[in-house]
Amino acid sequence: MEADLRQDGIAGDRIYQVRRADGRIVDARAHPKMLALKATLAANLELLINGSPWNSPVVSQLVEDAAASGPGAHLEKRPDAERFDVLPLLVATDGAVAALGYDHRRLRPNILIAGVEGLAERDWPGRSLRIGNSLIGILRLRGRCVMTTWDPDSQKQSPEVFQKIQESFGGSMALDCWVIRGGTIRVGDAVELVDREGKVPREGDWGRYASEKLRNPSSNPD
Repeated sequence: MEADLRQDGIAGDRIYQVRRADGRIVDARAHPKMLALKATLAANLELLINGSPWNSPVVSQLVEDAAASGPGAHLEKRPDAERFDVLPLLVATDGAVAALGYDHRRLRPNILIAGVEGLAERDWPGRSLRIGNSLIGILRLRGRCVMTTWDPDSQKQSPEVFQKIQESFGGSMALDCWVIRGGTIRVGDAVELVDREGKVPREGDWGRYASEKLRNPSSNPD
């Protein structure tokens, strides 16, 4: 298994979003039934939902039902920065996941690093990860939200997961990261923690912050 790592994250990641009729993104935080939709990418990065093309009538109905946001909820292909919550990559480690004691999918990492002792990831912000020829910058620990409470298989909610993250880990777990140098990464590649290179990205250029600027250009002094 391998992935193409680019400046805007992993190729194909989150370029398809569910949106309401008014264009607002719909996600599983408030609509956990969406977790039951099984998404895969074809070789050409086109999305399949439960094995059917993303723009087929059967998928359109599945998405509208799962989104539960009224008529007009639909999938869109939009490879812009708004698809990220914060930065393009979220990296987790097996040591921290073991300390949490729940399925790593609740954290929704793009990359899961094995062989990390305990909570060592908490000392990594300000460093970089070298994987093959690729280099990933580490900004900070990620503050977690209610999304961690939803079981990815049953869609049942367990508030105690979020409570444990708050009480035992200061509300943060896994790492907000960006791509300094892209390349192909593979399962089993060695990972090296190194000093950071290059400039730290401006948060206003990514995720929800970029979206706010687009909706309110007067708030952007640049």
